Amino acid sequence: MTLLPVNPATDRPVERESLVVMQLLPALESGGVERGTIEISAALIAAGHKAIVVSGGGRMVAELEALGAEHITLPIGKKSLSSLRYIAILRRLMQEKQVDIVHLRSRLPAWLGYLAWKKLDPATRPRLVTTVHGPYTPNFYSAVMLKGERIIAVSGMIVAYIRRHYPWVDPAKITRIYRGVDPVAFSPEYQPESAWLTRWQTEFPQTVGKWTINLPGRITRWKGQLDLLQIVARLKAEGIPVHALIVGGAHPRKQQFLQEIEAEISRRNLTQDVTLVGQRSDLKDIMAISDVVLSLSTEPEAFGRVSLEALSLGRPVLGYAHGGVGEQLAAMYPAGAITLGDLDGAVETLKRWYRDGAPEVPAARPFTLKAMQDQTLAIYREISAER
Repeated sequence: MTLLPVNPATDRPVERESLVVMQLLPALESGGVERGTIEISAALIAAGHKAIVVSGGGRMVAELEALGAEHITLPIGKKSLSSLRYIAILRRLMQEKQVDIVHLRSRLPAWLGYLAWKKLDPATRPRLVTTVHGPYTPNFYSAVMLKGERIIAVSGMIVAYIRRHYPWVDPAKITRIYRGVDPVAFSPEYQPESAWLTRWQTEFPQTVGKWTINLPGRITRWKGQLDLLQIVARLKAEGIPVHALIVGGAHPRKQQFLQEIEAEISRRNLTQDVTLVGQRSDLKDIMAISDVVLSLSTEPEAFGRVSLEALSLGRPVLGYAHGGVGEQLAAMYPAGAITLGDLDGAVETLKRWYRDGAPEVPAARPFTLKAMQDQTLAIYREISAER
């Protein structure tokens, strides 16, 4: 496409020909998929395109609409046979909105969107893009995420997953586009406001003056909370004034595991050394005041946005070197990479970092929000031009 001069308000080129891009996902409550959807919508609007998002709604809708994007509320994430009626509705929307690109981001909405798209005239229907956000259980249901005319994989791990489990997919269709964060919003210079810090110390006085390690992530067994408790017990036994924060909420179905964590904290006599913070909207501030952020997921993360945010804030990250987090550590902070399940290595590394200080996080930021946005919009332009 021919480009006009850069828009000074957005520092992005304004494109002469605009696209209409419709993204489909279950809801806009919270999470990495939801955040990525909003970030791509922002990039589309900044470049002069139209962004439409179809979802069941949620608290992030207001943020999306404030950007100038259009939100259409349909409960396309509801696992029910009744959801099949949305196929015809989606087909009509694609036609009425004159959609150029349909971008599918989650399996059930992807099936509804794909079946709606497939019945349209191949000569005039939108182009189809999918993003594989995780290593879904390989089966017929998950295979819908590989039906895109172009397929985005969020890490090298996901590229390998696709090639291993879906060898029939043309490798030329797959593009690895890492998730990214804004290095200005997540800068090593960032400091929480003094009012926030006062509130934090009032709410959690047990953390004041302690060497703070932080494990963000929802309460679920594979996120590694039990590994953290073993690490804290051993650091405490070494006389290190450590305090661990477990930041994340527990789904109602995970209450039993939450109780298991609480019982383990009590059994190990760590009540004054570990704080279950719960779900928070100020994780950025909490990471900024943490001495170390950990990633102890026992199953590989497809990418791991939180660890990248911590590194961008200049905070040392200690993590199991597998999946997307392993790719981040290899590129940005190899000093923080340990073998999966190596609690001895974790304890020894943390002891050394407490004693000598952790190595500084390098200034290079290879995983940026702008790179992710630019690469995604490039796919939209390329596939649209192939018509």
